[in-house]
Amino acid sequence: MNIFVVNCGSSSIKYQLFKWPSESPICTGLVERIGLEDSIITHKAFVNNEEQVVKRVLDLPDHEAGMREVGLLLTEPGIGVIQNPDDISLVGHRIVHGGESFVETCKVTPDVKEKIKDLAILAPLHNPGHYVGINVAEQIFSKATHVVVFDTAFHATMPEKAFRYAIPESFYKDYKIRVYGFHGTSHKYVSEQANLYLNKPDAKLITVHLGNGCSMAAVNAGKCVDTSMGLGPLDGLIMGTRSGNIDPSVVFYLVNQLGYDIAQIDTLLNKRSGMLGLTGYSDMRDILKAIDAGDKSAKLAYDMYAYRIKKYIGSYAAAMNGLDAVVFTAGVGENDPDLREMVCTDMEFFGITFNSEENRIRAKGIREISKPDSRVKVLIVPTNEELEIAKQCFELVQN
Repeated sequence: MNIFVVNCGSSSIKYQLFKWPSESPICTGLVERIGLEDSIITHKAFVNNEEQVVKRVLDLPDHEAGMREVGLLLTEPGIGVIQNPDDISLVGHRIVHGGESFVETCKVTPDVKEKIKDLAILAPLHNPGHYVGINVAEQIFSKATHVVVFDTAFHATMPEKAFRYAIPESFYKDYKIRVYGFHGTSHKYVSEQANLYLNKPDAKLITVHLGNGCSMAAVNAGKCVDTSMGLGPLDGLIMGTRSGNIDPSVVFYLVNQLGYDIAQIDTLLNKRSGMLGLTGYSDMRDILKAIDAGDKSAKLAYDMYAYRIKKYIGSYAAAMNGLDAVVFTAGVGENDPDLREMVCTDMEFFGITFNSEENRIRAKGIREISKPDSRVKVLIVPTNEELEIAKQCFELVQN
């Protein structure tokens, strides 16, 4: 069975094709800069046990044009991995926001698509692209079953005391203003992998997803009980360009004293803040170079970034009345040993004794970077959202 997984971002399309039940993709790809000049497609196909890499620069005005190019690459002689689009049995679509309408994976129907479109009010940068991606994929892969997997679904198990805001109840009942959480596909995947590694299905875990976007989740026995992002993906940790937690009074001050309008505040907090606002860089690799060069602002930002994570570990351990493991994942979480050590240093009170030497070793797969006698384990678990989506799609059609 061929399962094609597609993830449409605001200006990108990421995809993988699995020949199920193999969990290793037979092709992967990324379409970048959609809607801008010189869009880039990077396509990697595994043909006759060799990796074929194709990189093309062309103008892609919208997601439809990008998706059609992907369809052509999948069947192109020399690098194609299928004979024609009808060879695809299942198409799994990652959807950022499912609101309260979608708390589990489901098949695509006209009603489902309309609800995804309506939920664009909660995810204006993502859901419109997802909607277009589904429509185009249905045309290209017309024989396939199409399935949607929601980033918010994993967090649907949070108790009401965790997802409600302390504002008048009518805002929740009438407008569904509440905590939803994001990166759920990643948090679900790494928490399940950690439970298997620990051989403890009822483990109390804190999963730490650190990329350009960052979030944490408290996971008790496989169920999310709290998470750091909220109504949208702005709340919580310091991120590449997003501020994370901020006193709402700052917004009032920007409006009343500095004359900002809502659009300017949106741009400021979502695109010009976080590590970018503090250092001038959004990529952690550039920030580490700046620290090495003696940049004090970069060092302060790095300290703030780690400190925020450490505070969430404390609060989530309290919320779960215990902790078995802290799990780092995603680009920064998997690849920045200095950050992991900053977070886990001086945490003996929580039962964490950190192994600095093991932390410095680069290796594939799950790694344990706490000392053998550490009561609370510290793990690195590489995330694989596309594989998790493929699994959920297969499970849905099998059931």
